[in-house]
Amino acid sequence: MRVLAALVLAPLTIAIAYAGGWLWALLVTLVSIGLFAEWLMVVGAASTALTGAGTIVIAMMGAAVAFGGLKTSVIVGLVGGAVVTLMARGKFVWAATGFAYAAAALLASILVRKDLVNGFSALMFVLLVVWATDIGGYFAGRSIGGPKLWPRVSPKKTWAGAFGGFAASLAVAAGFAACGIGKLIPLLLISAILSVVSALGDLFESAVKRRFGVKDSSHLIPGHGGLMDRLDGFVAAILVAWIIGFLRHGVHSAGSGLMVW
Repeated sequence: MRVLAALVLAPLTIAIAYAGGWLWALLVTLVSIGLFAEWLMVVGAASTALTGAGTIVIAMMGAAVAFGGLKTSVIVGLVGGAVVTLMARGKFVWAATGFAYAAAALLASILVRKDLVNGFSALMFVLLVVWATDIGGYFAGRSIGGPKLWPRVSPKKTWAGAFGGFAASLAVAAGFAACGIGKLIPLLLISAILSVVSALGDLFESAVKRRFGVKDSSHLIPGHGGLMDRLDGFVAAILVAWIIGFLRHGVHSAGSGLMVW
């Protein structure tokens, strides 16, 4: 079931990423709403009012940034996020963290793709690095085994798996360079950073679930659990990827800033 779900979802995600524009923004917005809803359930703060308010704010942010209103999206996020946080009362810190988590995933994913020149290649680079880290880590961990990485937070992860995933991510960078998409050394460096960040994002989500005694964030994806379970590494990686691209080439050319050296 896990493999079948991946065989359906991965090509669909790539196709929508290739289409870009409002279609990609719509997918990212729906996923970000799902991330926020799952976060609230994990931390025990879910309610109809809170989930509904967060859904409205994130939908408004997605619509604004999709059609070029980045400043509007940020303002809506700041004001709406404050309202959502206040509504959570006793769980306001966890609600604020969850909203920031979903909002960061939303903005970074859309802004990286909006680069008209290198947006798709940058997005695919991040996706493939995250997937390679996850898949390489799984097979290396299962076949080699050995000492656990952080047993108190994630009992199944091993150091062998961590190194296996890291090595697989470098292979992605080498593949892009071999195809003439970027230079080898910078891509290897970025791949290494994103792979480590992806693994840390995975551990962060595991720590949150362990804190609240939850195994899966939901059962939305057959064989995979919830959106948080599948996208924890991607959320961290796409945010760092956008920051790197933004620092080099600005807000609207983050994809080029990531891929062109």
